[in-house]
Amino acid sequence: MATLSASPSPNPNPNFRSPTDQTDHDPESLPQMELHPSSDQEPTPNSNRNFHAVLPTPPEATAPAAAAAPSLLHISFNQDHGCFAAGIDHGFRIYNCDPFREIFRRDFDRGGGIGVVEMLFRCNILALVGGGPDPQYPPNKVMIWDDHQSRCIGELSFRSEVRSVRLRRDRIVVVLEQKIFVYNFADLKPLHQIETIANPKGLCAVSQGAGSLVLVCPGLQKGQVRVEHYASKRTKFIMAHDSRIVCFALSQDGQLLATASSKGTLVRIFNTVDGSLLQEVRRGADRAEIYSLAFSSNAQWLAVSSDKGTVHVFSLKINGGSPGIDRSQSASDPVTSPHSSLSFIKGVLPKYFSSEWSVAQFRLVEGSQYIVAFGHQKNTVVILGIDGR
Repeated sequence: MATLSASPSPNPNPNFRSPTDQTDHDPESLPQMELHPSSDQEPTPNSNRNFHAVLPTPPEATAPAAAAAPSLLHISFNQDHGCFAAGIDHGFRIYNCDPFREIFRRDFDRGGGIGVVEMLFRCNILALVGGGPDPQYPPNKVMIWDDHQSRCIGELSFRSEVRSVRLRRDRIVVVLEQKIFVYNFADLKPLHQIETIANPKGLCAVSQGAGSLVLVCPGLQKGQVRVEHYASKRTKFIMAHDSRIVCFALSQDGQLLATASSKGTLVRIFNTVDGSLLQEVRRGADRAEIYSLAFSSNAQWLAVSSDKGTVHVFSLKINGGSPGIDRSQSASDPVTSPHSSLSFIKGVLPKYFSSEWSVAQFRLVEGSQYIVAFGHQKNTVVILGIDGR
């Protein structure tokens, strides 16, 4: 049986650690799997001084002045938001968020474009997918890279392009245009296959808590999300929006789900167990494209980035220990999301006037794509731009 070694060789990089579980059913017609060895503008909060944002220095700023700036193809946080990975046209880079510094880089001689880099916390294993005009690997393959050995130790091949990859310590999740495949990490054994509506952005989220896997993906209808609870072998479908889903995020324990549609005005928070709507917050009145959603580690805050050049932070009325409404907050609580002054007549006026608004905003460059996460320091937001900001 093919296996992935947990600690293939002594670790030459002290910043990385070695990685550390129930088959649902065997799917039919799963794709081929092979395992083998292979030769400045600073953002300024305008509504709440309790928050501050961190925009790391652009990756190219660390390169010699004479070298051409790399073309950024992909950027993503690791599972605890302590690091982020950047795929470029000739390799990839890994950075620490706070303090900001480059941890390591890999430059490939031939071609070298990396369109997806997925970290596994801070361990030596990464998932790579080729990208850009001259990809290092075919875009229909997921390469399992071991940085201890500085080479690929595994390969997953598919009939169509890979849109995204999600990693847990016990699972690899590969997202295609209309299918999602779940594999056991230890031996790359296929465990589950899911069909979805067209999913060109590769939307998928997995829980990262110590418990069993919770996976969220688009359903088979517009506006629908599908929640897989692997411990209880239950599937829950949630009609989250009337229009197309463009972004969603899971809390670390998989109990809470935040969703946004193509309208981009409202963000809804659901209980993943029973599908109930727990809270609805308003980003704004104008249509916008939502780029990312992120829960804080204790599910007290939710951050939202969009093409309007703003990052909004919302206060959640949800008890972090269970997906229920926390009744302990009073109306005068300073971290409660603001309401319109006309909300007392919400039964007469349109729903807009009873909306919950953000408690903090960060102004960025409008039109640029940013992803957001909460930093490890209290009340800190980390913002990354696909333009290198």
